[in-house]
Amino acid sequence: MESIFDVQRYRADFPNLKINVHGKPLVYLDNAATTLKPRCVIDAVNAYYVTGVSNVHRGVHYLSEQATAAFEYSRHVVRQFIHARKVQEVIFTKGATESLNLVAQSYGCRLKPGDEIIISHMEHHSNIVPWQMLAQQTGCVLKIIPMNQNGELIMEEYQKLLSDKTKIVSIVWVSNSLGTVNPVKAIIEAAHKAGAIAIIDAAQAVTHTPVNVQDLDCDFLVFSGHKIFGPTGVGVLYGKEKWLETMPPYQGGGDMIKSVTFAKTTYNDLPYKFEAGTPPIAEVIGLRSALEYIQTIPWDSIKQYKNELLEYTTQRLSSIPHVRIIGTAKEKTSIVSFVVDGIHPHDLGTLVDHDGVAVRTGHHCTQPVMEFFKVPATARASLAFYNTREEIDILARAVARAREVFEA
Repeated sequence: MESIFDVQRYRADFPNLKINVHGKPLVYLDNAATTLKPRCVIDAVNAYYVTGVSNVHRGVHYLSEQATAAFEYSRHVVRQFIHARKVQEVIFTKGATESLNLVAQSYGCRLKPGDEIIISHMEHHSNIVPWQMLAQQTGCVLKIIPMNQNGELIMEEYQKLLSDKTKIVSIVWVSNSLGTVNPVKAIIEAAHKAGAIAIIDAAQAVTHTPVNVQDLDCDFLVFSGHKIFGPTGVGVLYGKEKWLETMPPYQGGGDMIKSVTFAKTTYNDLPYKFEAGTPPIAEVIGLRSALEYIQTIPWDSIKQYKNELLEYTTQRLSSIPHVRIIGTAKEKTSIVSFVVDGIHPHDLGTLVDHDGVAVRTGHHCTQPVMEFFKVPATARASLAFYNTREEIDILARAVARAREVFEA
């Protein structure tokens, strides 16, 4: 049974959906790379620059006080959105990548030679490289949870990897290249039983499911604003207060200090200890607007509608000869990666672009995933609640025509 979801109502909120590409209406199916922005987010960022631009904290003039209030209220909205205990547990960063690097360097510095970090085979490079760098610095060892041909983690193997040497488990919640939804709560519980902390990369998950860090009991969680209809250049690191208090600053400079002399620097309290320099003020305000916007739409409605789109997209693409879906996990969200025999994904992306269709092609910053499936790259259609079945039909026709071009 199909949901009753008024997609046209929400499409009207996104100005980009009104543009043409190569003379064709834009079909935007690259939401896993970055989502489009609703008018309210654009207006919020614009309003800051037009009527309220000022730096935050320490200023006593009107504009600075207004900007500071808006900035800190945004932190309050994020705290509510992820159900953190305190605003002190919400750190603003440039994005999920910086958030993961912050934890790797500021928490990971306590690791010793022989300590172990567990990640999975389906991680984004941003959840691989920082841990490799930490391993080189400290002598700790990186362990990898394998996956099966459906693109699902093999949980029995994860249990075997856990030991008293395990200090960190860092796992993606939703794979950006496969769409797999990992059982993060079970992963976190198992990590804690082994005495390790658990870090969740929620960059893709935040648009697909409600986030409750207290229910998950994760030690850290990261996401990027631009993946959830907010601006680029802003992200969030959630961390349990007990860990953040013990961690040294990631960067030094203004706003992360209480006092500085040539003899000694005293660091600021949370969350400012980790927010050196002028923060992305407009972007933080825009992120708040995005989170407020997404919460006006019932999560159950979004989930049901996107699951219908996922099923429809999978059916339409699978019906085209020589098309193979990469990533067929039982628990999956609205990301469909695929290859077409005889066509390199980059060529396919160029051809469908002429029909106005925007899909991502490449390794999606998950080269180990591509190596596992023995493909150089994939084409990826990633869906948002503003996409339609008609757009999927346009994609399917464009892919079929591309195949015909290469057969001619």
